Amino acid sequence: MSTLVQDPVPVADAPVVPVRTSERLRSWWHLPTALTVLALAALLVFGLGSPAADSTTFRLAAEGDLNPGGIVPGDVAIPARVLAIVLAALCLVIAGVLWWASATVTALGRWRTALVVVFGLLWVIAFLDWAFHGATVDVGAMLQTMMVLAVPLAFGALSGVLSERSGVINIAIEGQLLMGAFGAVLVGSMVGSPWAGLIAAPVMSLLIGVLLALFAVGYRVQQIIVGVVLNVFAIGLTSFFFGTVMKQNPQMFNQPLRLPTLRIPLLADLPVIGRVLFEQNILVYLMWIIVAVLTVALFRTRWGLRVRAVGEHPRAADTVGINVNGTRWGNVLLGSAVAGLGGATLTIGTGVAFGEEMSAGKGYIALAAMILGRYHPVGALAAALLFAFTDALQLRLGTLPTGSGAGIPSQFLLMLPYIVTLFAVAGVVGRVRVPAADGVPYVKQ
Repeated sequence: MSTLVQDPVPVADAPVVPVRTSERLRSWWHLPTALTVLALAALLVFGLGSPAADSTTFRLAAEGDLNPGGIVPGDVAIPARVLAIVLAALCLVIAGVLWWASATVTALGRWRTALVVVFGLLWVIAFLDWAFHGATVDVGAMLQTMMVLAVPLAFGALSGVLSERSGVINIAIEGQLLMGAFGAVLVGSMVGSPWAGLIAAPVMSLLIGVLLALFAVGYRVQQIIVGVVLNVFAIGLTSFFFGTVMKQNPQMFNQPLRLPTLRIPLLADLPVIGRVLFEQNILVYLMWIIVAVLTVALFRTRWGLRVRAVGEHPRAADTVGINVNGTRWGNVLLGSAVAGLGGATLTIGTGVAFGEEMSAGKGYIALAAMILGRYHPVGALAAALLFAFTDALQLRLGTLPTGSGAGIPSQFLLMLPYIVTLFAVAGVVGRVRVPAADGVPYVKQ
């Protein structure tokens, strides 16, 4: 005869002790393995592959910088092989720490992210040391190029964050960037002011946003198909007007206008980061402001809570009085306007005229930046800066004089941004949690 044993009834004021399991995730070895492979590659290729007699010069400060007493040195020449080996060894140490933490199920918290960021910085410096041995790396100029290339990607990624946090897949970022670039030049040329083009760019991109919201939210059409079709529509529409209007009278409809550079005194004279952060046009400053505002709005306000509720569980949001489809309409339109600012960067932000298909796939790279950034404004900006840095590096390596540097083939340089994307998504981010209702139309019952 079996006896039923009941668990003791807990005392009302007994402390609640959280139970922690020591079970490891199946993917616990992914990140340490990826970092170990990268560290060994840095040691074998960058370290042992660098000529022992060559040095790499890093230019940190230039003439005219605010640099009292020469605190920041101008040119720093370091033996290429020694520097690469030291940096690769530090990368191996970080990989070892992550192996230990993953194997023993030790929670590192934010230290894990910090270690990955430090690993990335060390690895990039080792790559620069190897790629530019016998040459000079102008750090400030490279970061300046990175910032110019990052702005349209960041605006496009923020557009995706706004749309997909509310549950609407936004593949149409490419078309929104293209329409913004087209509208900025067209209206700016007709009025004769780049500021008019800056206002027109988000308005013109709203055309794609309205169509996306109409078909995806209103008529509940498959959202990926709608996005692809809208990209083709934007290419066809802008190409038609470019060939029939802009080409015929470029002085009237396609002038290369440019927004003025807004320089912040003193701060713009700081070495390395001065011109990168404090000597830019208004679009760059708007990018920083929008990232900060969206981060606070999405995660610290009632509006953000409603948006995330609509993207995660629309039926539950509807039961508490939230207008699900109205929220999705608003976010899609707001995201389209933000992407239009990114399109303006391609034309009036850089001082070039409009050209057919000038977005050149940047909308799809912005989509990858949004995913890499885990649907967070700050993460999306960081991913956009990463992709832009690889583009800037590609451009700088292509201008190296013959006989200097590592002699990397031009075909590899063209692949570099996409290789970095694959490594970043597969090795660092791993599995990204998508909003639960992303791409799922909502029908009110």
